[in-house]
Amino acid sequence: MIGVLDLQGGVVEHIDHLERLGIPGKPVKERDDLKNLAGLIIPGGESTCISRLIHIFGIKDAIIREFKRGMKIWGTCAGAILLAKTVVGESPCLGLIDLDIERNSFGSQLDSFACEAVILPISPDPIPLIFIRAPKILRVGPGVKALFQMDDYIAAAESPEVLATIFHPELTGCVAFHRYFARKCGLDPLDESSIPDVDAAWNNKSWTRLARIARA
Repeated sequence: MIGVLDLQGGVVEHIDHLERLGIPGKPVKERDDLKNLAGLIIPGGESTCISRLIHIFGIKDAIIREFKRGMKIWGTCAGAILLAKTVVGESPCLGLIDLDIERNSFGSQLDSFACEAVILPISPDPIPLIFIRAPKILRVGPGVKALFQMDDYIAAAESPEVLATIFHPELTGCVAFHRYFARKCGLDPLDESSIPDVDAAWNNKSWTRLARIARA
């Protein structure tokens, strides 16, 4: 099972994508919710807010404990900021992947954008990417691989234990990153012959079927 940190941000959208791939997902709010997870997704949102809530709910130590046990972690946008060892001008939160990242590096909300790109480790086909008040990964350290570079910054990186993306796959019909992360966690998602990397059946209201989670 893969958990999604449910303190702030796009929780149900990630669970929606996991369930499309036949992977059970659950919201994570408390320390005990982290037990026995194969992976944890830290969603996009507001990194300062999520960092404060991690401390208020007292789950930082539990996340690090389960990570050391072998739980894999993926951070999208704000989640990537929380995972970075170095955050420009700020103190890091979890510090679980050796990279330098800069918050709000593109500018204001008005500078958000969408594009398509081929990211060969993830999919042979162009996949949609949505950047919302995104950070930039400026450097990766030893043992960290840049999966995708755009212009003068890195947009996706990974270590054997951690995946970091500065964009939001959960806000598109793309399930390729969720499939990739599930496999990284040692799970067996539906393959491309069952559901393509970009799911034509997806729409931006598909997560509403998970309203029971949203109300929890």
